Amino acid sequence: MPTTTPRTTLLRNARLATMASDLQGLGVIDNGAIAIEDRRIAYVGAESDFSATAGMQVVDCEGRWITPGLIDCHTHLVHAGNRAREFEMRLAGASYEEIARAGGGIVSSVRQVRQASEADLVAESLPRLDALIAEGVTTVEIKSGYGLTVEDELKMLRAARSRRNAEFNLATTYLGAHATPADYKGRNADFIHDVVLPGLQAAHAQGLVDAVDGFCEGIAFSPDEVRIVFDAARALALPVKLHADQLSNLHGAALAAGYGALSADHLEHTDDAGAAAMAAAGMVAVLLPGAYYFIRETKKPPVGLFRNHAVKMALATDCNPGTSPLTSLLLTMNMGATLFHLTVEECLAGVTREAARALGRLDTIGTIEVGKQADLAIWNIESPAELVYRIGFNPLHRRIWNGEFTGGNHP
Repeated sequence: MPTTTPRTTLLRNARLATMASDLQGLGVIDNGAIAIEDRRIAYVGAESDFSATAGMQVVDCEGRWITPGLIDCHTHLVHAGNRAREFEMRLAGASYEEIARAGGGIVSSVRQVRQASEADLVAESLPRLDALIAEGVTTVEIKSGYGLTVEDELKMLRAARSRRNAEFNLATTYLGAHATPADYKGRNADFIHDVVLPGLQAAHAQGLVDAVDGFCEGIAFSPDEVRIVFDAARALALPVKLHADQLSNLHGAALAAGYGALSADHLEHTDDAGAAAMAAAGMVAVLLPGAYYFIRETKKPPVGLFRNHAVKMALATDCNPGTSPLTSLLLTMNMGATLFHLTVEECLAGVTREAARALGRLDTIGTIEVGKQADLAIWNIESPAELVYRIGFNPLHRRIWNGEFTGGNHP
């Protein structure tokens, strides 16, 4: 359980990477301090410009770096079982599409989710969540999409929202249009009418959904089918995002832009027109190097186009059982740098400020700025580049969520 802080806490003798957009680069403040009051950031700046008052708890950070709490803005963290057998098939040469068309892929996870109880889903998912939290993650997005019946989709969302004493911010995304189950094979329109739209209505009525997603791909749903789902989301005033242009270019990024989507994700095949449309819509490109690595893709997302069009880029684990069984946002940053040639600044912004933007929550989290929720990570590092550079090493010293120190001993 978290250690409750007094009304005001001062973190002093720290080096800050605020990630604030009005500062250059990482928004570095040397010899910095952060004051936390009522779970919010009340001061951030030079320590010399702030004086502690009587009754204030003062924490000496001993020169450590502080960043915003990390944000994983694209996960399928709630699922049942695993797909290790498909991993073996892929090693033997089977492609993503071949596995999916043979009855594997998403639909194999569907069988396992349908057999699992809500309690089973919670029990299986908590260790994955704990792994993220242990690396300084304070916000996680979790999608449905492996139930593919109304009740099983709702079951996944309820499992995601159970929390079970976990200290983190949650965003739940309805992904009913993830795949077509076997009993609707070749009948996407019927599946959308019978399951996806009623499931969305029920999830919204029960307060289980923050955003709506879809998978626009030849093995999933066509652009016209996605539009039906997005029109329904718009009618409910729910924001949308899209799995787009991962395996082919169906112009999903541009489609999502037309709906003012929060983000388009994957994007390996996005073209210049798609990047331009995303820029015009103010969308975030969520890059998922874990999936690229795991399924041994060779076409990289067009990072150069996104830079040219000033499209903001986020990074996420895409934690899922079939194509990215990844529960490390630190490793995700290293993959983003080594596989996609992102800079250290782009990687760190991608798991803080831009990840918050991709969730529509930049007004409350993602940077160290006055008024925002006090979600912070304190690191045993000499420079922020270490967070991207190291592989398989966790330098987290302390984590602060909602103004409270969580896990371990007080620094």
